[in-house]
Amino acid sequence: MCQGDDPNCAHFAAHRRRFLGDLAPERRAFLKSGFVASGGAAALMAGGLTLPGAALAQASARRGAQATAHYHLPATAETVHWGYFSRSLKPQVEIASGDYVTIETLTHHANDDAERMVTGDPGAESVFLWTKERKGVARRGAGPEDAKFGPGGGLGVHICTGPVAIRGAEPGDVLEVRILDVAPRPCANPAFKGRTFGSNAAANWGYHYKDMITGDRPREVVTIYEVDATGARDWAQAVYSFRWPGVTDPAGIDHPTIDYPGLPVDHAKTKRNFDVLKGFRVPIRPHFGTMGLAPKEAEMVNSIPPSYTGGNIDNWRIGKGATLYYPVAVPGALFSVGDPHASQGDSELCGTAIECSLTGTFQFILHKKADLPGTALETLDFPMIETADDWVLSGFSYPNYLADLGPDAQNAIFSKSSIDLAMRDAFRKMRQFLMHGHGLTEDEAISLMSIAVDFGITQVVDGNWGVHAIVKKSIFPARPAS
Repeated sequence: MCQGDDPNCAHFAAHRRRFLGDLAPERRAFLKSGFVASGGAAALMAGGLTLPGAALAQASARRGAQATAHYHLPATAETVHWGYFSRSLKPQVEIASGDYVTIETLTHHANDDAERMVTGDPGAESVFLWTKERKGVARRGAGPEDAKFGPGGGLGVHICTGPVAIRGAEPGDVLEVRILDVAPRPCANPAFKGRTFGSNAAANWGYHYKDMITGDRPREVVTIYEVDATGARDWAQAVYSFRWPGVTDPAGIDHPTIDYPGLPVDHAKTKRNFDVLKGFRVPIRPHFGTMGLAPKEAEMVNSIPPSYTGGNIDNWRIGKGATLYYPVAVPGALFSVGDPHASQGDSELCGTAIECSLTGTFQFILHKKADLPGTALETLDFPMIETADDWVLSGFSYPNYLADLGPDAQNAIFSKSSIDLAMRDAFRKMRQFLMHGHGLTEDEAISLMSIAVDFGITQVVDGNWGVHAIVKKSIFPARPAS
């Protein structure tokens, strides 16, 4: 029976409304977010034009004709992996194509203000636990076990929940991930009931860091933002800011800069500026900065640079109502999600967004390799975003830096990226998309790209820089019924 997952069902729209209505109230928040207001959710409700096309959608539906299930994956010290992707991680849950999973995600910046983002929250407290005796999550990053700061060494920073294994997924398949809902994780501290908080760190890896013109230079400044956890307000406001004070971690190691994830800030040593961005309202764009599959090229992969299986793309369009398409590289696909953001601009210029814990509800559709020939997904070898109105292609300085840069790729990528390379990759991907997916000649594709495709800077802070190409669905002729 259709549970809101079969666009071919005569009662699809009603079933979808019932499914969304059954979600708990806290998972139905952010209804006034900037993304949802643009019609992202409407695409799912209407079951309109989608990238796979009717024939592929029907083939995938037939393969997963069994009743769907809905799972819940909390964020705890046992269910997250911090700072890396790995093809060898044990799945936290195994699902079938068509199933739904509600996944909790935590920001790795929560300890910038533990009182507002950790205290009273059992899941967050278990993850951020750090005493002289132990860490709740010991490995943070893809570095060696004996790294200076502990296992992983901070070579990768994002707290990722998962992985989710998709039964039957094999290399060469394509995984479709629909983001059905995004909700803030309410503050568990009674002193801040009804609110959610996030951190924006203007950090040493930011594009601005060596190009400042006032005050002590360089400097790192953290701004704490407040979000209405009920979803009644669609904007965030700054609460206070502070200069990074330098931190001595529980192991006795000094951190004069933000050089390791999850450092506990002692606010007895900070000077808080509560007179910051007064009267400014930042539109909410809740989304997941890091979301994707495990790559095959290395056993353990730094979570910072994005690549062909997704990861840290940092595109604010990866929010409610969006659909992502990923090439599957390893058996089970191994999907993980983290780096939740309340809002971010294109470029993520200072190094971070409003890093704010969120919960997402996702549906997973597996498209088998045998069904792809003749479809727009046949040659997909990069993460692709679909929204209600647009197709968004992700270009990177190096499309698959793990393969492109050789044995030292995870270090080399941080010194080799450029906007020019990312723009070239975005151009080539859009050309392929228009020619292969829509039957245009190369000359037609090039003309269309110049007059109707928007190229934008996704981010300049993640090692493998990104440029996205956006083309509106409305410019294409209607597809004949198939």
